[in-house]
Amino acid sequence: MTERTETGQAPDLLYSEAEEDLRAAVRSLLADRADAPSVIDRTESGTPYDPQLWKALATGIGAAGLLVPEELGGQGATHREAAVVLEELGRSVAPAPYLTSSVVATETLLALGAQDGPAAGLLAELAEGRKVAVPAVPFSASSLSGLSSDPRAGADGLDARLGPVADAAAADVLLVPAADGLYAVATDAPGVRVEPLVALDLTRPLATVTLDGAPGTRLADAGAAARAVDRGLLAGAGLLASEQLGLAEWCLTETVRHTRERHQFNRPVGSFQALKHRMAQLWLEVVSARAAARNAADSLATGSPDTPLAVAVAQAYCSKVAVHAAEECVQLHGGIGMTWEHPAHLYLKRAKADATAYGTAGRHRETVAALMELPAP
Repeated sequence: MTERTETGQAPDLLYSEAEEDLRAAVRSLLADRADAPSVIDRTESGTPYDPQLWKALATGIGAAGLLVPEELGGQGATHREAAVVLEELGRSVAPAPYLTSSVVATETLLALGAQDGPAAGLLAELAEGRKVAVPAVPFSASSLSGLSSDPRAGADGLDARLGPVADAAAADVLLVPAADGLYAVATDAPGVRVEPLVALDLTRPLATVTLDGAPGTRLADAGAAARAVDRGLLAGAGLLASEQLGLAEWCLTETVRHTRERHQFNRPVGSFQALKHRMAQLWLEVVSARAAARNAADSLATGSPDTPLAVAVAQAYCSKVAVHAAEECVQLHGGIGMTWEHPAHLYLKRAKADATAYGTAGRHRETVAALMELPAP
């Protein structure tokens, strides 16, 4: 394993033994409770979330509190461990609010730096899996700057129409950035309406959130709120790359398996040179995506000054690889890949939806260009 220097210049891209143990536990749970038929059935029913799956993942394994320090009731782990959980969730496209709640919302609250008070109390509840919180910002937002509408905080409460908000249907608490600060708003409070939207990705539902005089608990002032939410979105974009990596790995593995078993002209179709070349190219892309995703997770974990660059590179590359892997999976499965019964369509939809989450690949390439002072074409 690469030794880290005192200046943190050598990122560790390998998986530790503890991370592999965590992977095995999460994969076993998802194989039992979120296999392909189960996920397809739940998306068809219109209720994709499985409360028992979330309880087992968040509380049984303790994944919800990985980023929360032990003194606040969490596991005291790092973004590297959270990235492993997201890789496995990407492999199964399991409908679970892990990215939005256990990463983005949790990182936002941690960035406030509160050791007591409402923010610390909410963090403890998230770490223990007793509540789910999601940021009430569009799923496509990469930062608060540029958002067209800010919630207004008045004497009667908060007023706004926000969306599309990912996983709002599964949330107990919304983190609402307003003009004068950050508010925690319970989804069952008066004046709060969560209206489901028709989303491409049925495994990560979107919703419009309407606040009409909704009561909220103020967690921070405007300046601290903006910095905290932007930090949460940065962590979300960085670890989303790990979800995209897991998705791409499943698509490649499943495609190789299918082309070995599927025969034409008395030969496995995977032995045809044209298909071998396509799968070899995809393998190279997945290997590179793993390096980019691990670098982003390691940078977030170590607080590297190059974190914004590492995240931008990971998102600019991994979103493209995930979409390509899912497209190849559908096409190389032939007719069965086009059916609703086969899970390939879930992976393609998740990959397409993830490609616009927390900033598009184009937006992240612009970030890379700005950070590296490269002139735009």
